[in-house]
This record gives sequence, structure tokens and C-alpha cells, in this order.
Amino acid sequence: MSSEDSARPRPGIGERLARLIRLPTVSAELEERGTAPFEELFALLGELYPRTHAALDLERHGPLGLLYRWRGRSDADPLVLMAHTDVVPAEEADGWTHPPFAGVIEDGLVHGRGALDDKGPLVVVLEAVENLLEAGFVPARDVYLSFGGNEETQGDAAALTAAALHERGVLPWLVLDEGGAVVEDPLPRVHGSFAMIGVGEKGVLSLRLEATGAPGHASAPPPVTAVRRVARAVDRLGPATFPPRTAPAVTRMLALLAPRAEGPARALYRALAASPTLSARVLAAQGGEAAAMVRTTVAATMLSGGSAVNVLPARAEATLNLRLALGETVAGTVERVRRRIRDPHVRITVLEGEDPSPASRVDSPAFAALARAVAEGYPGTLPVPYVMMQASDARHYHRFAPAVYRFAPLSMDAAQRAAIHGVDEHVSVDALERGERFHRALLEGM
Repeated sequence: MSSEDSARPRPGIGERLARLIRLPTVSAELEERGTAPFEELFALLGELYPRTHAALDLERHGPLGLLYRWRGRSDADPLVLMAHTDVVPAEEADGWTHPPFAGVIEDGLVHGRGALDDKGPLVVVLEAVENLLEAGFVPARDVYLSFGGNEETQGDAAALTAAALHERGVLPWLVLDEGGAVVEDPLPRVHGSFAMIGVGEKGVLSLRLEATGAPGHASAPPPVTAVRRVARAVDRLGPATFPPRTAPAVTRMLALLAPRAEGPARALYRALAASPTLSARVLAAQGGEAAAMVRTTVAATMLSGGSAVNVLPARAEATLNLRLALGETVAGTVERVRRRIRDPHVRITVLEGEDPSPASRVDSPAFAALARAVAEGYPGTLPVPYVMMQASDARHYHRFAPAVYRFAPLSMDAAQRAAIHGVDEHVSVDALERGERFHRALLEGM
């Protein structure tokens, strides 16, 4: 039985998302605003999804973590569906067509901060559950809905929830969080619709580089100042700091995309899929997202030092953000940075660090369930594995769950993907309806 036969979606999915967008749940502003916007959102979820809140057990983990349990017909390992309720800051002055927290619906599009990241994906989960409950559906296995409220600030809500499940001996059959999306023409000369499903994600590492020097008047500087040491260290950490390597998930992605390529590009993608060494060199040479797929990246994101234009500072520092390729480790990466800098007078401090996740299998029943659900929501769309370059709350599960995937079942074009954390974030009502259909199919088919 298809999801179309068992449950009918309620009208007004766009309006419900718009109401959630109007609550400015900006986790970066918790100190300023407090948790009041989140409490309002939690209360609104109860209003918008009354059957879900009546039928499912709800726990709070920390001030911002919600965990719902939908009891199934068996004691089989459960399904965990994830999303986050917080968003990044947004200011109308940055050039938004509609105010970022107005929740405007226009021409079939829902506008506002969080439409794609991550209130849209949150809504399609809850819509599917609500509609299935209305139809009297009971899942074959337990279903957990894990919603964190501080993903954007790398907070602990999802970590607390994952830890609680792990301590209870809960071993998820499948964990699904945000990540990839349904995209058109993902690589040059590759045509068609593809569901990009993240099977792993890169690690995260933040480092502080610090140097000291003799303070004094800028009119007579020494050969090496604190600022110069830090600047030289940053300059030595160029794109070639880390050698490229193609993970098996990327090889699989290239192999699946090759038949959809046109002309000579088809042979090229097949050759890249056949030779990880070649694909690593070729993708690294492209720069940008292509290079980030095959190597650890390093970017200086903050610089500081000095208090006056004519005074040599006694101290200077830079903060680096690194995204670790699958197969790398925090310890090995720090050591490589140290060797590249080649300056014992630059102190390196680890601010935070987490190894990359292992890659989940694509030949598993869990991945097959995702593929079937994609076919329901987006007929003709090919599921393709890839490596997620950003960090997600799903990373808290991969240490004990064997099947962790990252996919938001919403169609997004290039402009929409660029608007995530940017300006004019929006989602189509049609994509929301298809995303709801995906989740209904997933819940029915597991």
C-alpha cells in the first residue's frame, strides 16, 4: 500500500511552517533573548500537531532538547528522525526581499529564516506523523523524533538525547537527519534529479594559533613580530596542506552519476569512479566544493592582535576552522598543521575537535528504505550517496548506531542552497508536500 492510500495530508502545510518561522529561535542569541522563543515554539508544536502530542511520549533533554517516542507494534530496533528548531541570525537590512521572520507565503513559496534549515524538514516529519495517526496507523517499530534547539551553535541538546538513548540500550535501525537534498544536475554535464544522501560527514576541528612578541613603537619593528608570526603561519596552511583522497562514498557517487552524464563527460566520470587516485587529483584541482569532497579543508576565520595603529602588540592570534576528511583524525590533523607551520614559537590550542563519522553502508536495508521513500516523494529521482561537508546533530549517533544518514527530503535549486545561512531563504509548498509524502512512505515501509 502506498502512502497515498493510507493517509491524506492536511491542507495548510505552508501556513504551519510560516507560523514556526515567525518565532525567532536564534540559538546564537540565547544569552540576549533567553529560551522564551523556543518555549513559544514548543507550545506551538502542540497546537499545530495535537494528535502527535496526544499519542507520543515526550521527554525534555536539557532546556532545548525534545524527544518524542511513538510506540510500534514490535520490539525491533527503532527509527530515529531528527531535525533542529533553532536557526542562525538574520537581519532585514542584509537585503531580504521579505523580513526574515515574517513567514511570508507568496507564489507558492514560504519565505523566511529556517524555511530550509531546518524548520521545513522539521515540519515534514511532524506532518507525516500527524497524518498517519489520523489514519490509525501504528508503526512496525518504535519511532523516535529527536529535535534539538542548538545545532547551529554546536550545542548539547542532541548530544544529551543521543546519550540518553544509548544509556537505555536503544540501538537505532536507522537515524535520519538533515544533510543532502533533492537537486537537479549536481555536477557539470550531469543531468537529472538526484536525492543526495549523506552517508558520512566530515569531522570538525577549531584551532587557535597564538604568538607573542616584544611590544613597542611601530616605527622600529623587529624582524619578526607577533602579528607576522601568526600571519606567516596562516599563509603556510594553504589548500595543499592536506593531500586529497577519494572516500568510497564519493567513488560510489561518481559511478552512479556517470550514466546520467552527457557526451564525453560520461567516460570521464566513469574513469574517475574507476580510479580514486585520479578522482582525488581532478576534484582537488577544481577547488571549492569539489575539492572539499576529497580533502581536509582549513580556513582562517578570525584574526586579532593590537590595540592602536602605531603600537606593536605583545600578542596576536588566529582562529582556524578545519573540516576533516573521512579517514583523518583530530590528532593527526593537529600534528600536520604543526609540521606545516614550522615555527615552535606559534602555540597551537585545540578549541574543539571531533573525528569524522564512519560512512554508513549503501547496501543495507535501511538505505533501501530511504530509496523506496524517495521514489514515493520524488518519482524518477535517483538516490546517490555523498559525504556531507558540514556538521550535523547526527554525529552524536554514529558512535553507536550503524546506519546514520543525512538527507532532507526537499527539492532545492542552487539559489536555495546558497540562501541557507544567507539571504532570502525559502521553500516551495510543493517540496513540503513531497517531503511529507517521503516520510509517510518511510514510516509505512520500514
